[in-house]
Amino acid sequence: MRRIATSLAARLRRSRVLGSGLLLMTLAACGLVRCTPSPLGLAETEALYSDPLDPPAGPMPVYYLGHSLIGRDIPAMVAQLAGHDYAVQLGWGTPLKSHWEPDEPINGFEQENAHPHYRDAREALESGEYGAFVLTEMVEIEAAIDYFDAPYYLHQWARLARDSSADTRIYLYETWHRLDDPQGWMTRLDADTERYWEKAMLRTAMNYRDGVQPIHVIPGGQVLARVVQDIEAQGGVGPVTSREDLFARTEDGGLDTIHLNDLGSYLIALTHYAVLYHRSPEGLAFDLRRADGAPAVSPGPELAALMQRIVWDVVTTYPKTGVAQRPKVGG
Repeated sequence: MRRIATSLAARLRRSRVLGSGLLLMTLAACGLVRCTPSPLGLAETEALYSDPLDPPAGPMPVYYLGHSLIGRDIPAMVAQLAGHDYAVQLGWGTPLKSHWEPDEPINGFEQENAHPHYRDAREALESGEYGAFVLTEMVEIEAAIDYFDAPYYLHQWARLARDSSADTRIYLYETWHRLDDPQGWMTRLDADTERYWEKAMLRTAMNYRDGVQPIHVIPGGQVLARVVQDIEAQGGVGPVTSREDLFARTEDGGLDTIHLNDLGSYLIALTHYAVLYHRSPEGLAFDLRRADGAPAVSPGPELAALMQRIVWDVVTTYPKTGVAQRPKVGG
């Protein structure tokens, strides 16, 4: 096969007519180059999400795959809200490729998985024991798409989960980027849902040749943007006056521009709960514990109520969550 490919490449390089595009097409036909499909069309994509999922009958085991924007505390908080079991495999800034390929390093693997809820990702999914599989891609998402074959590995993980259990619900967790992003933090949140998380990731991953099945979305970035807009427009709600108050602090007291604190983690945990269980989070508890058992900083009743209301509004007006949508006002 290698000799055939070399001969083809040499012949094509000598041709002034065929060019490099036909070379890649020919090598792909020989199985020597991975072909990334174009994104699934908008009409086909909308059709996939026209019917919502059925709400789960009760608590279901959830498996999480990703990095520190999942972290330990968010799965633990969701479990407290829902009463389900869960397991995780995490790293630091880890692309899906590194989780998939056995020879790829996973930075921070030992530190992030040194707890009872760790379970090897392949073993977990192949067991067929999980009702939902939540995975996310590294940040910077643009770099993950350009250099780490993000749509392909999203497809691979989704296919593994479905091959192991047709009943497993698969969710791409949409995250965010650094507060000091040069394009502007809110500008990125407004633009990235469609251009990266949907078009480049979701619609491409669903358009590989072995069949199109929907991958649903947990819209963490969208929820974070809406809550920040609302709080900053009001001049503050409860203990939060600006976006920085939802983010963690470094050991020296500086602002961590990417990782959430307890208040931000609570917001994202509400989002996971609402999408996974098709239930409004309004009225849920807001005094929770971190993964290590320590009490989390409480948002208090006013901020918790605002977060819960906005989460449900976003989840029920974004069909890709798989949750039944509210009718449009005046429609």
